[in-house]
Amino acid sequence: MTKAFLDHITDTLAEIDAEGMMKRERLITTPQGGEIEVGTREVINLCANNYLGLADHPDLIATAKEAMDEKGFGMASVRFICGTQDIHRELEQKLASFLGHDDSILFAACFDANGGLFEPLLGPEDAVISDALNHASIIDGIRLCKAKRYRYANSDMDDLEAKLKQARDDGARFIMIATDGVFSMDGYLAKLPEITALAEKYEALVMVDDCHSTGFMGPKGAGTPAHYGVKVDIVTGTLGKALGGAIGGYIAGPQAVIDLLRQRARPYLFSNSLPSSIVMAGMRALELVEQGDDLRAQLFENTAYWRAGLERLGFDLLPGEHPIVPVMLGEAQLAQDMAARLFEEGVYVSGFFFPVVPRGQARIRTQMNAALTREQLDRALKAFEVAGKACGLIQ
Repeated sequence: MTKAFLDHITDTLAEIDAEGMMKRERLITTPQGGEIEVGTREVINLCANNYLGLADHPDLIATAKEAMDEKGFGMASVRFICGTQDIHRELEQKLASFLGHDDSILFAACFDANGGLFEPLLGPEDAVISDALNHASIIDGIRLCKAKRYRYANSDMDDLEAKLKQARDDGARFIMIATDGVFSMDGYLAKLPEITALAEKYEALVMVDDCHSTGFMGPKGAGTPAHYGVKVDIVTGTLGKALGGAIGGYIAGPQAVIDLLRQRARPYLFSNSLPSSIVMAGMRALELVEQGDDLRAQLFENTAYWRAGLERLGFDLLPGEHPIVPVMLGEAQLAQDMAARLFEEGVYVSGFFFPVVPRGQARIRTQMNAALTREQLDRALKAFEVAGKACGLIQ
């Protein structure tokens, strides 16, 4: 590797750091939970996707251990060669039933699921219309396919209809609308009733990434389509958030779609199968979710209490009902400073800034989970008060 190239990389890193945009990782020394240990400090964790608090659930840990005893550690193969066990199909069928679809297909992560979805289904004669705030995995997946691409302003139904008309006027054979069910940086819910109505009007398909919804939104936690009582064509999601918090993604949809993805979805064809521990624990997580009305109630009770407390202190919040509660700060360095001060006060959060969010819209994304106690929330609110005053955000 040449010195010139390494100097270029070093300069780029220095620029990132100078702009206050350097991402730094802290080492957690305990299991994931509402309160964790980072180094030698105990801190309240407000930035995990552990919505139902299942990441350290003893049933999931025990199930994962039993799975390795019965089914082994890893498959050392992709699915179509010799990497499919009976439990892989069992989990896929359980996920499909839970989500109300014909079948589902497992991936190593939802990033892979979204990366493998569009290219096998859409060709140059087709069109995909994507919400402007969609997750990076949807954006990358769309880039890999040859369909014509259109983008509509976040949740702007007039703009979506204009793009649908344009795609039809441009002669698109098939049109797919792609949206997050919940936009992860803002906590906003997609307007699925309006989106599905427009899709019917223009004979379009609807694809929803429901990573930040499955497990706790809608009846039995079946996601944003269930929350709104609508049917969408394709749902992608993850086992890595509310469903236990490990890893693994999926696509659920019509049987023919899933069958074709098994033949042509590249991340599926060229990645190792999920290990038995994840698969078996995923099935147990689904059982806990379906029985988890009390967890969902606690989650949304915590969310309402937390949001009200931050508003009372005078923080600038994005409106919403979701357990994602973003505290808006504006500049990247301020988000970094606030996160560092909160850590000193015993609260673990991360600042979000460009390129994760647009420039000038830096924030701290707080996230509620069902395992957080009222006492922990009160301590976290006090920490926000102290840090907010120290950073000049509140009086």
